[in-house]
Amino acid sequence: MAAYDFTAPRLYVEAQLLPGATLPLDRAQANYLLNVLRRGPTDPVLLFNGRDGEWSAEIAPTGRKSADLIVRERTRQQPERADLHYLFAPLKTARLDYMAQKAVEMGVGTLRPVLTRYTQNERLNIDRLRSNTIEAAEQCGILEIPVIQDVAKLPAALADLNPLRLLVFCDEDASVSDPILALRQVANPAAPPPLAVLVGPEGGFAPEERALILERPNTVALSLGPRILRADTAAVAVLSLVQSVLGDAR
Repeated sequence: MAAYDFTAPRLYVEAQLLPGATLPLDRAQANYLLNVLRRGPTDPVLLFNGRDGEWSAEIAPTGRKSADLIVRERTRQQPERADLHYLFAPLKTARLDYMAQKAVEMGVGTLRPVLTRYTQNERLNIDRLRSNTIEAAEQCGILEIPVIQDVAKLPAALADLNPLRLLVFCDEDASVSDPILALRQVANPAAPPPLAVLVGPEGGFAPEERALILERPNTVALSLGPRILRADTAAVAVLSLVQSVLGDAR
């Protein structure tokens, strides 16, 4: 049996989830369920808020274009938040949307926008970023929404990392030919440390930025292969690699 029920629509809500609670749908959610999906009172809906697990609910129409949700029972317990930080230079809108969605799918627990010399988009829309993470979680059966930390310049973002957190630095100039072996040499897959991944802008890091990153203790620089990847592609590649060697996919 599948771990998730993908036949029922899933909605993220802010409210606490308890048996019998009545949750009014906002206009967008009501339109989505009643008009787009054409769901009625007997059709199941799944709810999550990132804190209380996943719950089944029933639709209770309150008008032609409005409805409440009646919370019934918990279907899944809330897992612990993934202790994987993803540090990234903000990209142009469409690629940033894609990156945010894939980061959620790959199990990132914290997103940290980092400004570098060659960052393409310094005016980051945090609300749009959060909306993309919620959409990805709704579609993929994920129960937690990543924490989105404040935008920071690279030196401050590095200083904020716990020294015990292993930083995986995507560096196109790294001499590492076997990234899997390199990760296994710096951390024990059976008891991996807290992890962070850093991917720069499509223009790469300036020499002084690269030097600053490499000066940080507990940092491993990895090349992702012989081809230069776009930043949003690099996100998927490195997160897949890290999760398969040291993360929850091993």
